[in-house]
Amino acid sequence: MAKPTYTKDDIRRVAKEENVKFLRLMFTDLYGTIKNVEVPISQLDKLLDNKLMFDGSSIDGFVRIEESDMWLYPDLSTWMIFPWGNEHGKIARVICEVYNADRTPFLGDPRNNLIRVLDEMKELGFTDFNIGPEPEFFLFKLDPETGKPTTHLNDQGSYFDLAPMDLGENCRRDIVLELEKLGFDVEASHHEVAPGQHEVDFKYADALTACDNIQTFKLVVKTVARKHGLHATFMPKPLERINGSGMHLNMSLFTKDGSAFFDENGEQQLSDTAYHFLAGLLKHARNFTALTNPTVNSYKRLVPGYEAPVYVAWSGRNRSPMVRVPIARGASTRLELRSVDPSANPYLAIAAVLAAGLDGLKNKLEPSKPVDRNIYSMTEEERAAVGIVDLPSTLHNALKALRTDEVIKDAMGSHLYSNFMEGKRLEWEAYRLEVSQWERDQYLEMY
Repeated sequence: MAKPTYTKDDIRRVAKEENVKFLRLMFTDLYGTIKNVEVPISQLDKLLDNKLMFDGSSIDGFVRIEESDMWLYPDLSTWMIFPWGNEHGKIARVICEVYNADRTPFLGDPRNNLIRVLDEMKELGFTDFNIGPEPEFFLFKLDPETGKPTTHLNDQGSYFDLAPMDLGENCRRDIVLELEKLGFDVEASHHEVAPGQHEVDFKYADALTACDNIQTFKLVVKTVARKHGLHATFMPKPLERINGSGMHLNMSLFTKDGSAFFDENGEQQLSDTAYHFLAGLLKHARNFTALTNPTVNSYKRLVPGYEAPVYVAWSGRNRSPMVRVPIARGASTRLELRSVDPSANPYLAIAAVLAAGLDGLKNKLEPSKPVDRNIYSMTEEERAAVGIVDLPSTLHNALKALRTDEVIKDAMGSHLYSNFMEGKRLEWEAYRLEVSQWERDQYLEMY
């Protein structure tokens, strides 16, 4: 979807013509959760003049109570009127950047932090870092009495199935229609491998816009699903013994002259820049996994046998390694990072991935040789012989790996890093205190 350009007067005019009555001022917290402050349209001028404040101490990972007053600065290019409304009129949203009380950018805002990393990229001579995300999700039935999500799937379909196997087809079609009304360029939608699992692919965009699109996409999917009596979840692995949900990131780097990853005369028609960037991804993969796969549940997906990559390797052919190089060349030359899941905060994950690639460029790192065989069928000794290492197997191990990597820590900034580590430590500790049904089934009678 092309990034629109709006002036303040454009927004005032459109809001009046479209009978907008409420404004949702959206931003994203440390953990990737969409937050919003809703105000009546009477506050539009204050918003456009950067004069709206909110209590930042109420948001996880933001500030302490004695530092609570914060400003919301709207990014006018993100102005969007939702296709649904109510009897009182339409609702518009705008994504905001969070500023401190002294009107300096708040670096605990993940979006501001990504802008900072993108500025560092531009200082190296690159103009754009484009991202094409592929977020997957599950549809579960809602309990008709309580309105709460159940674990009952809406269908028993599989990859590319059609109705009657794919009972989510109508819901998915409505999701696509709503996205198109909002300006998304939807390229495809289909049933995924697991029962109840779906994917809607939309066109790539610059990294910041892509993150905004991911957050808007999640909101639309959940809203439309509920209208169909369904609950949409981006939880990586909601059910055992079936595939989990990923969010593959297709990434490409550009200069003013075009694709920085394409070289007609290079090996596999990839440039030195592409290989150095790839090497950076591989070098830092274990250490940025806490950001690309940030929940306890993420590591239930990253296991052999369910198509999710668990090994740090790359290939231009097969899909078992962590990084794949799709066959398209020219301006479409890209790297596909397959380990990411949709519970990731996109602003944090993409900042970390970009920093990893740029480190490869700065230090002219060389990637390992491509692995063009099925890694899942290789023995541990065979993997070790060609230098393939595993991704972290738990959130705890991923956090330990992150702790060792100054490049990824710098990509987060000290505020985000310290709050993220503390919050995820508490999440891991809470998980450790729980006793699962599996443990009772396995051990209660045995011991």
